[in-house]
Amino acid sequence: MTQSIQRITQKDTNYPTELEQYLKTETPETIWARGNIDLLPWQNTTLNGDLWALFCSSKCPGEIILKAHDLAQKFKEIGIPTIGGYHSPVEQECLRVLLRGAQPILLCPARSIENMRLKSTWKDALSEERLLILSIFGSRYERSTAALAHQRNAFVAALADKICIAHAAEESKILEFAQQVLAWGKPVFTLDTPANQSLFELGARRLEPSLNVRQR
Repeated sequence: MTQSIQRITQKDTNYPTELEQYLKTETPETIWARGNIDLLPWQNTTLNGDLWALFCSSKCPGEIILKAHDLAQKFKEIGIPTIGGYHSPVEQECLRVLLRGAQPILLCPARSIENMRLKSTWKDALSEERLLILSIFGSRYERSTAALAHQRNAFVAALADKICIAHAAEESKILEFAQQVLAWGKPVFTLDTPANQSLFELGARRLEPSLNVRQR
């Protein structure tokens, strides 16, 4: 395992060319990577087309927090690989749970990873070669912004096979984002609670932690 940062351009053989199918003109020319590069989607057959993206609005009901925690535990126990920005409080809690497992994790900050300080909680996963940190932002993007987060979220969803949006608050950017991903034809799931009625109305499928998460 190396912790040096690698640059992957569209000319490289390990660049995930399927990104263009979803991102069109917004397809990044370069991806910066730190960690186990073999975890890149479409390069690693161990992901088995089962890479889940995790998203959640910053503000959500307490019921969602508990259900999302249970879902992360389920992912950890079964060994489901995940990808996300892990920025909102619920996403951060999911990452905390997932880091205690043995499954692959792809972490995508909404900023450059050059000169970014590694959190101590990431270091074991990096040394165990089950964490890959990816960014589509160059060195001048040292701080995350709402605009960068939107681009990052699209990148994450394009890489993922399935998307779980634990909650999207009314009139939120995440709710708009859900519409975008559903229009791509990607399978979008959400937790089974009345608080997610807006997502159900858009076409998201119900997902309960008690169910087998290997759904299609």
